[in-house]
Amino acid sequence: MDTNDKQFIKMTQTPVGRLITSLAVPTIVSMLVTSVYNMADTYFVSQLGESASGAVGVVFSLMAIIQAIGFTLGMGSGSWISRLLGEQNQKLAKTVAASGFYTSILLGIIISVLGFCFTNPLMRLLGATETILPYARDYANYILAAAPIMAASFVMNNILRAEGKARFAMVGLATGGILNLFLDPLFIFGFDLGIKGAAAATAVSQCISFIILLASFLMKKTITNFKPKNMSRQISLYFKIIKNGLPSFSRQGLASASTVALNNSAAVYGDAAVAAMSIVGKIAMFIFSVAIGIGQGYQPVVGYNYGAEKYQRVKQAFFFTFKVGFSLMCTVAVLGFILAGKVLTAFIGDSALAVEIGTRALRAQCIAMPLAMINVMGNMTFQSIGKSWTATFLSCLRQGIFFLPLIFILPKFLGITGIEITQPISDLFSFATCIPFLIRFFSTLKYREENKLP
Repeated sequence: MDTNDKQFIKMTQTPVGRLITSLAVPTIVSMLVTSVYNMADTYFVSQLGESASGAVGVVFSLMAIIQAIGFTLGMGSGSWISRLLGEQNQKLAKTVAASGFYTSILLGIIISVLGFCFTNPLMRLLGATETILPYARDYANYILAAAPIMAASFVMNNILRAEGKARFAMVGLATGGILNLFLDPLFIFGFDLGIKGAAAATAVSQCISFIILLASFLMKKTITNFKPKNMSRQISLYFKIIKNGLPSFSRQGLASASTVALNNSAAVYGDAAVAAMSIVGKIAMFIFSVAIGIGQGYQPVVGYNYGAEKYQRVKQAFFFTFKVGFSLMCTVAVLGFILAGKVLTAFIGDSALAVEIGTRALRAQCIAMPLAMINVMGNMTFQSIGKSWTATFLSCLRQGIFFLPLIFILPKFLGITGIEITQPISDLFSFATCIPFLIRFFSTLKYREENKLP
Protein backbone atom coordinates (compact mmCIF):
# COMPACT_ATOMS: atom_id res chain seq x y z
CA MET A 1 0.00 0.00 0.00
CA ASP A 2 1.55 3.33 -1.07
CA THR A 3 1.61 6.57 0.94
CA ASN A 4 -1.32 8.08 -0.96
CA ASP A 5 -3.60 5.12 -0.18
CA LYS A 6 -2.60 5.23 3.49
CA GLN A 7 -3.52 8.92 3.65
CA PHE A 8 -6.90 8.26 2.03
CA ILE A 9 -7.68 5.52 4.56
CA LYS A 10 -6.57 7.75 7.41
CA MET A 11 -8.82 10.62 6.33
CA THR A 12 -11.90 8.49 5.63
CA GLN A 13 -11.72 5.78 8.30
CA THR A 14 -9.99 7.20 11.40
CA PRO A 15 -12.56 8.02 14.15
CA VAL A 16 -13.71 11.57 13.50
CA GLY A 17 -12.89 12.99 16.93
CA ARG A 18 -9.36 11.65 16.94
CA LEU A 19 -8.75 12.71 13.33
CA ILE A 20 -9.97 16.28 13.77
CA THR A 21 -8.02 16.66 17.01
CA SER A 22 -4.83 15.48 15.32
CA LEU A 23 -5.32 18.06 12.56
CA ALA A 24 -6.77 20.88 14.65
CA VAL A 25 -4.11 21.02 17.37
CA PRO A 26 -1.23 21.77 14.96
CA THR A 27 -3.48 24.18 13.08
CA ILE A 28 -4.45 26.05 16.25
CA VAL A 29 -0.77 26.32 17.13
CA SER A 30 -0.10 27.66 13.62
CA MET A 31 -2.86 30.25 13.94
CA LEU A 32 -1.71 31.33 17.39
CA VAL A 33 1.84 31.69 16.13
CA THR A 34 0.63 33.77 13.20
CA SER A 35 -1.08 36.04 15.71
CA VAL A 36 2.16 36.16 17.70
CA TYR A 37 3.86 37.81 14.72
CA ASN A 38 1.56 40.78 15.12
CA MET A 39 1.30 40.64 18.91
CA ALA A 40 5.10 40.69 19.29
CA ASP A 41 5.43 43.66 16.95
CA THR A 42 2.63 45.46 18.77
CA TYR A 43 4.20 44.88 22.19
CA PHE A 44 7.73 45.93 21.31
CA VAL A 45 6.68 48.81 19.06
CA SER A 46 4.41 50.13 21.84
CA GLN A 47 7.61 51.05 23.67
CA LEU A 48 8.24 53.62 20.91
CA GLY A 49 5.00 55.57 21.54
CA GLU A 50 1.35 55.84 20.51
CA SER A 51 2.05 56.89 16.92
CA ALA A 52 4.32 53.89 16.37
CA SER A 53 1.66 51.58 17.84
CA GLY A 54 -0.91 53.12 15.52
CA ALA A 55 1.40 52.48 12.57
CA VAL A 56 1.42 48.73 13.28
CA GLY A 57 -2.38 48.76 13.15
CA VAL A 58 -2.34 50.66 9.86
CA VAL A 59 0.16 48.32 8.20
CA PHE A 60 -1.78 45.35 9.56
CA SER A 61 -4.37 46.27 6.93
CA LEU A 62 -1.69 45.90 4.24
CA MET A 63 -0.69 42.53 5.67
CA ALA A 64 -4.35 41.52 5.62
CA ILE A 65 -4.45 42.29 1.89
CA ILE A 66 -1.42 40.05 1.31
CA GLN A 67 -3.03 37.38 3.48
CA ALA A 68 -6.23 37.74 1.46
CA ILE A 69 -4.32 36.89 -1.72
CA GLY A 70 -2.53 33.98 -0.06
CA PHE A 71 -5.63 32.55 1.59
CA THR A 72 -7.74 32.96 -1.55
CA LEU A 73 -5.33 30.88 -3.61
CA GLY A 74 -4.39 28.62 -0.69
CA MET A 75 -7.93 27.82 0.43
CA GLY A 76 -9.17 27.84 -3.16
CA SER A 77 -6.56 25.24 -4.04
CA GLY A 78 -6.71 23.41 -0.71
CA SER A 79 -10.46 22.87 -0.49
CA TRP A 80 -10.45 21.53 -4.06
CA ILE A 81 -7.40 19.34 -3.39
CA SER A 82 -9.12 17.75 -0.36
CA ARG A 83 -12.12 16.76 -2.48
CA LEU A 84 -9.88 15.53 -5.32
CA LEU A 85 -7.88 13.36 -2.96
CA GLY A 86 -11.16 12.04 -1.52
CA GLU A 87 -12.06 11.12 -5.11
CA GLN A 88 -8.49 9.73 -5.51
CA ASN A 89 -7.74 12.07 -8.43
CA GLN A 90 -4.11 12.78 -7.56
CA LYS A 91 -3.06 14.04 -10.99
CA LEU A 92 -5.46 16.97 -10.99
CA ALA A 93 -4.64 17.66 -7.32
CA LYS A 94 -0.97 18.18 -8.29
CA THR A 95 -2.00 20.53 -11.10
CA VAL A 96 -4.16 22.61 -8.76
CA ALA A 97 -1.36 22.85 -6.18
CA ALA A 98 1.31 24.03 -8.63
CA SER A 99 -1.03 26.51 -10.30
CA GLY A 100 -2.05 28.07 -6.98
CA PHE A 101 1.54 28.32 -5.74
CA TYR A 102 3.02 30.14 -8.74
CA THR A 103 0.02 32.44 -9.06
CA SER A 104 0.52 33.58 -5.46
CA ILE A 105 4.14 34.53 -6.16
CA LEU A 106 3.13 36.52 -9.24
CA LEU A 107 0.38 38.42 -7.41
CA GLY A 108 2.73 39.06 -4.48
CA ILE A 109 5.23 40.69 -6.84
CA ILE A 110 2.48 42.90 -8.28
CA ILE A 111 1.50 44.04 -4.75
CA SER A 112 5.14 44.85 -3.98
CA VAL A 113 5.63 46.95 -7.11
CA LEU A 114 2.39 48.89 -6.72
CA GLY A 115 2.99 49.38 -2.99
CA PHE A 116 6.47 50.83 -3.47
CA CYS A 117 5.16 53.18 -6.17
CA PHE A 118 2.32 54.55 -4.04
CA THR A 119 3.47 54.09 -0.42
CA ASN A 120 2.32 57.44 1.02
CA PRO A 121 -1.15 57.49 -0.59
CA LEU A 122 -1.62 53.84 0.39
CA MET A 123 -0.75 54.48 4.04
CA ARG A 124 -3.15 57.45 4.19
CA LEU A 125 -5.86 55.33 2.60
CA LEU A 126 -5.31 52.65 5.26
CA GLY A 127 -5.91 55.20 8.03
CA ALA A 128 -2.53 56.79 8.84
CA THR A 129 -2.67 60.25 10.39
CA GLU A 130 0.14 62.75 9.69
CA THR A 131 1.92 61.77 12.92
CA ILE A 132 1.53 58.04 12.21
CA LEU A 133 2.51 58.25 8.51
CA PRO A 134 6.34 58.27 8.89
CA TYR A 135 6.24 55.18 11.11
CA ALA A 136 3.73 53.41 8.86
CA ARG A 137 5.84 54.11 5.76
CA ASP A 138 9.00 52.70 7.35
CA TYR A 139 7.16 49.59 8.53
CA ALA A 140 5.39 49.01 5.21
CA ASN A 141 8.55 49.01 3.09
CA TYR A 142 9.78 45.74 4.60
CA ILE A 143 6.36 44.11 4.46
CA LEU A 144 6.02 45.02 0.78
CA ALA A 145 9.43 43.50 0.04
CA ALA A 146 8.33 40.22 1.62
CA ALA A 147 4.86 40.16 -0.01
CA PRO A 148 5.57 37.37 -2.59
CA ILE A 149 7.09 35.16 0.11
CA MET A 150 4.22 35.79 2.51
CA ALA A 151 1.54 35.04 -0.09
CA ALA A 152 3.24 31.82 -1.21
CA SER A 153 3.66 30.69 2.42
CA PHE A 154 -0.08 30.97 3.02
CA VAL A 155 -0.70 28.84 -0.08
CA MET A 156 1.73 26.11 1.05
CA ASN A 157 0.28 26.16 4.56
CA ASN A 158 -3.24 25.59 3.25
CA ILE A 159 -2.20 22.87 0.80
CA LEU A 160 -0.38 20.97 3.55
CA ARG A 161 -3.49 21.12 5.73
CA ALA A 162 -5.67 20.07 2.78
CA GLU A 163 -3.59 16.92 2.47
CA GLY A 164 -3.94 16.23 6.18
CA LYS A 165 -0.30 17.22 6.87
CA ALA A 166 -1.07 19.90 9.44
CA ARG A 167 2.06 19.12 11.48
CA PHE A 168 4.34 20.11 8.60
CA ALA A 169 2.48 23.41 8.30
CA MET A 170 2.78 23.97 12.05
CA VAL A 171 6.55 23.47 12.06
CA GLY A 172 7.03 26.04 9.30
CA LEU A 173 4.86 28.72 10.87
CA ALA A 174 5.88 28.06 14.47
CA THR A 175 9.58 28.32 13.68
CA GLY A 176 9.08 31.70 12.03
CA GLY A 177 6.90 32.94 14.88
CA ILE A 178 9.35 31.96 17.60
CA LEU A 179 12.21 33.49 15.62
CA ASN A 180 10.23 36.71 15.33
CA LEU A 181 9.93 36.95 19.11
CA PHE A 182 13.72 36.99 19.45
CA LEU A 183 14.44 39.18 16.44
CA ASP A 184 11.99 41.94 17.42
CA PRO A 185 13.85 43.24 20.50
CA LEU A 186 17.22 42.58 18.85
CA PHE A 187 16.43 44.66 15.75
CA ILE A 188 14.31 47.34 17.46
CA PHE A 189 16.53 48.03 20.48
CA GLY A 190 19.76 46.08 19.99
CA PHE A 191 20.43 47.45 16.50
CA ASP A 192 18.52 50.67 17.28
CA LEU A 193 16.37 50.36 14.14
CA GLY A 194 13.13 51.42 15.82
CA ILE A 195 9.98 50.48 13.96
CA LYS A 196 12.06 49.45 10.92
CA GLY A 197 13.52 46.72 13.12
CA ALA A 198 10.07 45.30 13.89
CA ALA A 199 9.24 45.15 10.20
CA ALA A 200 12.61 43.62 9.31
CA ALA A 201 12.15 40.96 12.00
CA THR A 202 8.76 40.04 10.57
CA ALA A 203 10.12 39.89 7.00
CA VAL A 204 13.07 37.68 7.98
CA SER A 205 10.82 35.36 10.00
CA GLN A 206 8.42 35.01 7.09
CA CYS A 207 11.30 34.05 4.80
CA ILE A 208 12.42 31.33 7.20
CA SER A 209 8.86 29.97 7.38
CA PHE A 210 8.71 29.93 3.58
CA ILE A 211 11.91 27.88 3.31
CA ILE A 212 10.74 25.31 5.88
CA LEU A 213 7.30 24.93 4.26
CA LEU A 214 8.81 24.58 0.80
CA ALA A 215 11.21 21.91 2.08
CA SER A 216 8.22 19.64 2.87
CA PHE A 217 7.34 19.61 -0.82
CA LEU A 218 10.91 19.40 -2.13
CA MET A 219 11.67 16.44 0.16
CA LYS A 220 8.61 14.61 -1.28
CA LYS A 221 6.78 14.32 2.02
CA THR A 222 3.56 15.42 0.32
CA ILE A 223 1.19 14.04 -2.31
CA THR A 224 1.27 17.25 -4.37
CA ASN A 225 4.29 19.20 -5.60
CA PHE A 226 5.20 22.46 -7.35
CA LYS A 227 6.86 21.19 -10.50
CA PRO A 228 6.45 23.90 -13.16
CA LYS A 229 5.29 21.28 -15.66
CA ASN A 230 2.22 20.68 -13.49
CA MET A 231 0.98 24.26 -13.94
CA SER A 232 -2.25 24.42 -15.87
CA ARG A 233 -2.65 26.37 -19.09
CA GLN A 234 -6.42 26.38 -18.75
CA ILE A 235 -7.83 29.70 -17.58
CA SER A 236 -10.92 27.89 -16.30
CA LEU A 237 -8.83 26.08 -13.66
CA TYR A 238 -7.55 29.39 -12.25
CA PHE A 239 -11.07 30.78 -12.20
CA LYS A 240 -12.22 27.72 -10.25
CA ILE A 241 -9.38 28.12 -7.73
CA ILE A 242 -10.35 31.76 -7.24
CA LYS A 243 -14.04 30.87 -7.02
CA ASN A 244 -13.28 28.23 -4.36
CA GLY A 245 -11.16 30.78 -2.55
CA LEU A 246 -13.67 33.63 -2.68
CA PRO A 247 -14.90 32.99 0.89
CA SER A 248 -11.32 33.36 2.15
CA PHE A 249 -10.76 36.43 -0.01
CA SER A 250 -13.93 37.96 1.35
CA ARG A 251 -13.02 37.05 4.92
CA GLN A 252 -9.46 38.41 4.68
CA GLY A 253 -10.26 41.30 2.35
CA LEU A 254 -13.09 42.49 4.54
CA ALA A 255 -10.86 42.11 7.59
CA SER A 256 -8.56 44.62 5.91
CA ALA A 257 -11.44 46.90 4.90
CA SER A 258 -12.95 46.77 8.37
CA THR A 259 -9.58 47.62 9.92
CA VAL A 260 -9.25 50.62 7.61
CA ALA A 261 -12.78 51.77 8.50
CA LEU A 262 -12.07 51.21 12.19
CA ASN A 263 -8.81 53.19 12.02
CA ASN A 264 -10.49 56.08 10.23
CA SER A 265 -13.39 56.16 12.69
CA ALA A 266 -11.04 55.96 15.68
CA ALA A 267 -8.75 58.66 14.25
CA VAL A 268 -11.48 61.22 15.02
CA TYR A 269 -10.74 60.62 18.71
CA GLY A 270 -6.93 60.87 18.35
CA ASP A 271 -3.89 58.58 18.27
CA ALA A 272 -4.84 57.05 21.64
CA ALA A 273 -8.07 55.67 20.16
CA VAL A 274 -6.30 54.37 17.04
CA ALA A 275 -3.63 52.65 19.16
CA ALA A 276 -6.25 51.19 21.54
CA MET A 277 -8.49 49.75 18.82
CA SER A 278 -5.47 48.49 16.90
CA ILE A 279 -4.23 46.55 19.92
CA VAL A 280 -7.73 45.26 20.72
CA GLY A 281 -7.93 44.01 17.15
CA LYS A 282 -4.70 42.05 17.60
CA ILE A 283 -5.82 40.57 20.92
CA ALA A 284 -9.27 39.68 19.58
CA MET A 285 -7.65 38.05 16.55
CA PHE A 286 -5.44 36.05 18.88
CA ILE A 287 -8.57 34.75 20.63
CA PHE A 288 -10.44 34.28 17.36
CA SER A 289 -7.52 32.30 15.95
CA VAL A 290 -8.61 29.45 18.22
CA ALA A 291 -11.89 29.22 16.28
CA ILE A 292 -10.16 29.61 12.92
CA GLY A 293 -7.57 26.97 13.85
CA ILE A 294 -10.21 24.43 14.87
CA GLY A 295 -12.19 25.19 11.72
CA GLN A 296 -9.16 24.75 9.48
CA GLY A 297 -8.38 21.43 11.14
CA TYR A 298 -11.96 20.41 10.39
CA GLN A 299 -11.96 21.48 6.73
CA PRO A 300 -9.82 18.70 5.17
CA VAL A 301 -11.87 16.08 7.03
CA VAL A 302 -15.05 17.48 5.49
CA GLY A 303 -13.47 17.82 2.03
CA TYR A 304 -12.07 14.28 1.95
CA ASN A 305 -15.24 12.64 3.24
CA TYR A 306 -17.63 14.71 1.16
CA GLY A 307 -15.59 13.80 -1.92
CA ALA A 308 -15.71 10.13 -0.85
CA GLU A 309 -19.50 10.42 -0.27
CA LYS A 310 -19.22 9.55 3.42
CA TYR A 311 -21.90 11.98 4.56
CA GLN A 312 -22.38 10.56 8.06
CA ARG A 313 -18.74 11.37 8.81
CA VAL A 314 -19.29 14.91 7.52
CA LYS A 315 -22.13 15.36 10.02
CA GLN A 316 -20.10 13.84 12.85
CA ALA A 317 -17.16 16.09 12.01
CA PHE A 318 -19.31 19.23 12.16
CA PHE A 319 -20.89 18.58 15.55
CA PHE A 320 -17.68 17.37 17.17
CA THR A 321 -15.83 20.47 15.96
CA PHE A 322 -18.58 22.83 17.04
CA LYS A 323 -18.84 21.42 20.57
CA VAL A 324 -15.10 21.55 21.13
CA GLY A 325 -14.70 24.93 19.45
CA PHE A 326 -17.56 26.61 21.31
CA SER A 327 -16.29 25.33 24.66
CA LEU A 328 -12.76 26.57 23.99
CA MET A 329 -14.00 29.94 22.78
CA CYS A 330 -16.09 30.39 25.94
CA THR A 331 -13.08 29.60 28.11
CA VAL A 332 -10.72 31.94 26.27
CA ALA A 333 -13.34 34.70 26.11
CA VAL A 334 -13.89 34.55 29.89
CA LEU A 335 -10.16 34.87 30.47
CA GLY A 336 -9.97 37.75 28.01
CA PHE A 337 -12.82 39.58 29.76
CA ILE A 338 -11.27 39.19 33.22
CA LEU A 339 -7.74 40.14 32.17
CA ALA A 340 -8.67 42.88 29.67
CA GLY A 341 -7.37 45.79 31.74
CA LYS A 342 -4.05 44.15 32.57
CA VAL A 343 -3.49 43.06 28.99
CA LEU A 344 -4.15 46.55 27.60
CA THR A 345 -1.86 48.10 30.18
CA ALA A 346 0.93 45.72 29.18
CA PHE A 347 0.65 46.76 25.54
CA ILE A 348 -0.12 50.46 25.88
CA GLY A 349 1.69 51.41 29.09
CA ASP A 350 1.07 54.87 30.53
CA SER A 351 -1.69 56.06 28.20
CA ALA A 352 -4.69 55.96 30.56
CA LEU A 353 -7.16 57.01 27.86
CA ALA A 354 -6.01 54.29 25.45
CA VAL A 355 -6.19 51.66 28.20
CA GLU A 356 -9.72 52.75 29.12
CA ILE A 357 -10.97 52.66 25.53
CA GLY A 358 -9.25 49.35 24.82
CA THR A 359 -10.50 47.62 27.96
CA ARG A 360 -14.14 48.43 27.22
CA ALA A 361 -13.79 47.35 23.58
CA LEU A 362 -12.06 44.06 24.42
CA ARG A 363 -14.61 43.11 27.06
CA ALA A 364 -17.47 43.82 24.65
CA GLN A 365 -15.86 41.60 22.02
CA CYS A 366 -15.25 38.78 24.50
CA ILE A 367 -18.95 38.68 25.40
CA ALA A 368 -19.96 37.95 21.81
CA MET A 369 -16.86 36.03 20.69
CA PRO A 370 -18.19 32.45 21.27
CA LEU A 371 -21.08 33.16 18.87
CA ALA A 372 -18.57 33.64 16.06
CA MET A 373 -17.89 29.87 16.09
CA ILE A 374 -21.12 29.27 14.16
CA ASN A 375 -20.06 31.76 11.48
CA VAL A 376 -16.66 30.06 11.16
CA MET A 377 -18.21 26.59 10.92
CA GLY A 378 -20.78 27.74 8.40
CA ASN A 379 -18.52 29.38 5.84
CA MET A 380 -15.78 26.74 6.21
CA THR A 381 -18.25 23.89 5.71
CA PHE A 382 -19.68 25.31 2.50
CA GLN A 383 -16.23 26.21 1.21
CA SER A 384 -14.98 22.66 1.84
CA ILE A 385 -17.81 21.04 -0.11
CA GLY A 386 -17.50 23.42 -3.07
CA LYS A 387 -20.55 25.63 -2.36
CA SER A 388 -18.50 28.74 -3.02
CA TRP A 389 -21.24 31.35 -3.34
CA THR A 390 -22.96 30.35 -0.09
CA ALA A 391 -19.60 30.25 1.69
CA THR A 392 -18.69 33.65 0.27
CA PHE A 393 -21.93 35.21 1.49
CA LEU A 394 -21.46 33.80 4.99
CA SER A 395 -17.83 34.91 5.11
CA CYS A 396 -18.91 38.47 4.26
CA LEU A 397 -21.23 38.79 7.25
CA ARG A 398 -18.98 39.33 10.25
CA GLN A 399 -16.63 42.05 9.01
CA GLY A 400 -18.45 43.19 5.91
CA ILE A 401 -22.21 43.13 5.52
CA PHE A 402 -22.83 43.97 9.18
CA PHE A 403 -19.57 45.53 10.42
CA LEU A 404 -18.98 48.16 7.72
CA PRO A 405 -22.38 49.88 7.98
CA LEU A 406 -22.32 49.68 11.78
CA ILE A 407 -18.87 51.26 12.14
CA PHE A 408 -20.16 54.37 10.37
CA ILE A 409 -23.64 54.45 11.94
CA LEU A 410 -23.06 53.65 15.63
CA PRO A 411 -20.35 56.29 16.37
CA LYS A 412 -22.67 59.02 15.10
CA PHE A 413 -25.11 58.19 17.88
CA LEU A 414 -22.90 56.68 20.57
CA GLY A 415 -19.49 58.29 20.00
CA ILE A 416 -16.47 56.21 20.98
CA THR A 417 -18.80 53.63 22.56
CA GLY A 418 -20.24 52.97 19.11
CA ILE A 419 -16.76 52.06 17.87
CA GLU A 420 -16.17 49.78 20.87
CA ILE A 421 -19.37 47.74 20.37
CA THR A 422 -19.48 47.49 16.57
CA GLN A 423 -17.74 44.09 16.36
CA PRO A 424 -19.80 42.28 19.04
CA ILE A 425 -23.08 43.50 17.52
CA SER A 426 -21.86 42.32 14.12
CA ASP A 427 -21.03 38.91 15.64
CA LEU A 428 -24.56 38.61 17.04
CA PHE A 429 -26.19 39.41 13.68
CA SER A 430 -23.83 37.00 11.86
CA PHE A 431 -24.71 34.19 14.26
CA ALA A 432 -28.43 34.63 13.64
CA THR A 433 -27.96 34.71 9.86
CA CYS A 434 -25.89 31.50 9.68
CA ILE A 435 -28.36 29.26 11.49
CA PRO A 436 -30.93 28.82 8.64
CA PHE A 437 -28.18 27.96 6.14
CA LEU A 438 -26.81 25.21 8.38
CA ILE A 439 -30.28 23.76 9.05
CA ARG A 440 -30.87 23.48 5.31
CA PHE A 441 -27.41 21.96 4.75
CA PHE A 442 -28.04 19.13 7.20
CA SER A 443 -31.47 18.48 5.71
CA THR A 444 -29.88 18.14 2.27
CA LEU A 445 -27.10 15.95 3.64
CA LYS A 446 -29.65 13.62 5.24
CA TYR A 447 -31.60 13.40 1.97
CA ARG A 448 -28.45 12.50 0.00
CA GLU A 449 -27.46 9.86 2.52
CA GLU A 450 -30.90 8.22 2.60
CA ASN A 451 -31.22 8.20 -1.20
CA LYS A 452 -27.58 7.25 -1.95
CA LEU A 453 -27.03 10.41 -3.99
CA PRO A 454 -23.52 11.76 -4.86
